[in-house]
Amino acid sequence: MANSFGIDIGTQNLKIFGGSNNHITNIKNTIAVVNKNQMYSYGDNAYLMYEKAPELIDVSFPIVSGVIADFDNMQTMLFEVIEKDLKGKLKGADILVAVPTDITEVEKKAFADLFSKSKNKPHSIKVCEKPIACAIGMGLDVSEPTGVMIVDLGADTTEISIISLGGLVLSELLPFGGNQIDDSIVTYLKRSYNLVIGQKTAKQLKEEIGSAMEGRGEKLTVVGRDVVSGLPVEMELDSDVIYNAIKGDLESFCTNVKLILEKVPPELAKDIVHSGIYLTGGTSQLNQLTDLFSKVTNIKVNDCDEPEESCVRGLGQVLSDSKYKKYGYSMRTRIFK
Repeated sequence: MANSFGIDIGTQNLKIFGGSNNHITNIKNTIAVVNKNQMYSYGDNAYLMYEKAPELIDVSFPIVSGVIADFDNMQTMLFEVIEKDLKGKLKGADILVAVPTDITEVEKKAFADLFSKSKNKPHSIKVCEKPIACAIGMGLDVSEPTGVMIVDLGADTTEISIISLGGLVLSELLPFGGNQIDDSIVTYLKRSYNLVIGQKTAKQLKEEIGSAMEGRGEKLTVVGRDVVSGLPVEMELDSDVIYNAIKGDLESFCTNVKLILEKVPPELAKDIVHSGIYLTGGTSQLNQLTDLFSKVTNIKVNDCDEPEESCVRGLGQVLSDSKYKKYGYSMRTRIFK
């Protein structure tokens, strides 16, 4: 499977597994456009321009809430990354794309159409349910008659899934993720401290001193704009300030996890209590999040190394290991092959 690509198109990051060298490329899923439709930059370079670009350069994210919001620019960026950055060839390649479960068939088909509606026709285009790919990427055997609970915390969405016998027993896509936590930090600091900061600074606060539980005890100095004077101001913030900003989001999220657990059939619930809940996705790296979930559910919570890449690692396995090939299917037939 040398000429093959496993692609996880996330809201915040684009991850691509290359079959020729088994290497994973992970870049920001950001585009900078001039004249409404001419691509100026993409990836990490475009993300550097976010919140800093002049009016004539529009910096945006082509994926919103797990679905494709800007088809043409997303397609252009994908081809640029694969053919120029990775020196790969789309023509004759085997493509496997991860898709969220709880979106419409039309929205799922759009992920496959990114490649089927191109000049350089790939050899095959298949999709794989994202929770299945995440589980495989975390080293779990999804084909066993054992219940596994995967909580995938992304930038715009959180997907909570129960997997057994290679299929999804339950799945729910919540409109909640790391971006909403960043928004809460921005709103809280403006309301409580008269401090206006950007999304990037909020993200930095979340990652460096944020915590899902009180008492982390770390501090960070940030620069923002004072609402009253309108001038730039420097302010030192501690972990508990960030905790107070995001605790409402965390409570809402914990409530949804408990609601899903209440719907799980008893025999699968027994498996989940035994094996624990598995956390993945970039937002799962929030400090002490596993401790919070354990406290709320009374169930062991497992995290993983490089949680942002667990899905794309799973896609690599589906492409390269015959044991997992059945989890990739064509949108035209909806038949497992």
